[in-house]
Amino acid sequence: MPITLKEKIKGLPRERRKRIEARTAELIAEEMTLRELRLARKLTQVRMAKALGITQDSVSRLEKRSDLLLSTLRKTIEAMGGSLSLIAKFPDRAPVVLSGITEEGKAELSGKARKPVARKHT
Repeated sequence: MPITLKEKIKGLPRERRKRIEARTAELIAEEMTLRELRLARKLTQVRMAKALGITQDSVSRLEKRSDLLLSTLRKTIEAMGGSLSLIAKFPDRAPVVLSGITEEGKAELSGKARKPVARKHT
C-alpha cells in the first residue's frame, strides 16, 4: 500500500517537520500578487490610488492584470515604499540583475557613462 505525503511527513522527527513547515512558509511568502503585497504592506486601494494619482477602481483593475508595463509596476512598487529590480535567471550561470530597464536603472546608467576612448588615426 502506498504511503501518502501526509503520512510520510507525520513519520518524520518533530524537529524536521518544524524545519519543513518553516521553509514552506518562507517559499509561500516569497511569491505574492500585487494585491497580496499591498495587503501585506497594510495599504488600502484608496491610499494606493492617492499615491499613484489614479482612482481606486484603477488600482483594483491594475491588481487583476497579468501584463503590466515595467514603468507601471515600478511606480506601484514605489508607492508601496519599495523599489523594483529585475533579475534574469539562466540554467548555466548565476542570476543577472538587469540594469537600464526601469527609470531608476536608466538614471544609474547615465551616471556610469564611459569616457570615449581616444583612437589614433593612421
